[in-house]
Amino acid sequence: MSLIEIILLAVGLSMDSLAVSVTSGAIIRQCTVWRVAKIASVLAFFQALFTLVGYLLGYSFLKLIEAFDHWIAFGLLLYLGGRMVWESLSHKEETERMNPLCLKTLCGLGVATSIDALAVGVSLALLKSSLSQIVLIIALVTFLFASFGVCFGSKVGNRVNLKLDLIGGLILIGIGVKILIEHLFLN
Repeated sequence: MSLIEIILLAVGLSMDSLAVSVTSGAIIRQCTVWRVAKIASVLAFFQALFTLVGYLLGYSFLKLIEAFDHWIAFGLLLYLGGRMVWESLSHKEETERMNPLCLKTLCGLGVATSIDALAVGVSLALLKSSLSQIVLIIALVTFLFASFGVCFGSKVGNRVNLKLDLIGGLILIGIGVKILIEHLFLN
């Protein structure tokens, strides 16, 4: 793979992480270096990890992985998004709502947004490309997109006094439905 192809692949893989980070930024509303680094690092870590694991699993397990990967992503995003929608509509105090800085929540988001990277990693096993270069670029691009997303979401969250957790929850559910539809009907 050429460098341009790897970067385009990384951009494509990082789109779900971008959407999740915008939502996270809107919820936390304070864009500090630590918060941006925490969210972006976890999302980038899972993108890189799942690409690597997919590569190591190799082509022989592709059909097994494809059989359930979309259900895992859909379930996680439906749960997290549904929880955000419910919390938004239940008028809970801000301190009781889902915290995107919680490591457990972040790991769930990281797994849910990285399922596609697992399948990409499996397909990369067939190519004669530098795995370390590909994984590094995927992690870097995801980190950059997620960092931008958190800051952008934070600015939007501070300027617009909407139910952004409701909108964010619906976005997460939408991403989950998109993943499910793509795998069930478009593949």
